[in-house]
Amino acid sequence: MSSYPSKPIQRKISIPIAQLSWLTRLAGTNNSIARASVCWNTESINMASESRLYTFSGETKAHLRKFRLGTSRAKEPQAVIYLIDKSTHEIRQDEDQTVYKSLEEIGDDLPDHSPRFVLLSYPLTMPDGRMSCPYVLLYYLPITCNAETRMLYAGAKELMRNTSEVGRIIDIESVDDLEDVPDKLKNE
Repeated sequence: MSSYPSKPIQRKISIPIAQLSWLTRLAGTNNSIARASVCWNTESINMASESRLYTFSGETKAHLRKFRLGTSRAKEPQAVIYLIDKSTHEIRQDEDQTVYKSLEEIGDDLPDHSPRFVLLSYPLTMPDGRMSCPYVLLYYLPITCNAETRMLYAGAKELMRNTSEVGRIIDIESVDDLEDVPDKLKNE
C-alpha cells in the first residue's frame, strides 16, 4: 500500500522564470511524486521589476520628452505634476495638465496627504554669473500619507527619474520645503 495520496495536491507557487525549464522537465518525468505534486500557475510568477509594474502611455512619454526639450532654454520656471493611478499603476500628468510658472503655484496644487512627482525646470544665475536651467524631479512625499501610497511612489521613483531624464531628484516632505529648492539648485 502506498503512503502517497491518490489525488494530487495542488498549490499555487511563485517561482523565478529561470526555474520553469527545470520544473517542466521534472513534471514530464515518470516520477509519480513529481507528477502528482507539480502544479503551477504562470500568472502567480512574481514579476517585481518596477518597469513591469508601472506604465507610461505613449502620450505621457511624448509629453515628458517635449517638456524636457522645451524647458532647456526657458527664461522662467516651469513645472508639471505627475501622479500614479492606484488601480492601473499608470504614471500620468494630473487631470488639469497645468504648466506651473512658480513654486507658489505648485504648492497651492500639491495635496496634503498624497505623494506626487513634480518635474521642474528652474532657470537661475549661478554665483559665478553664468545662467543655468537645472531640470530636476521634486519627489513630494508628505509624512502624513499612508504606508501603501508611500511604497507605491517609492517603487516608481527611479523609473520616473530615468524616463523623464532629470539630472537630479530633490526630496520634499511639505509645501514649505519648496522655498528651499532654489538654494538647493544653486548649491549643486
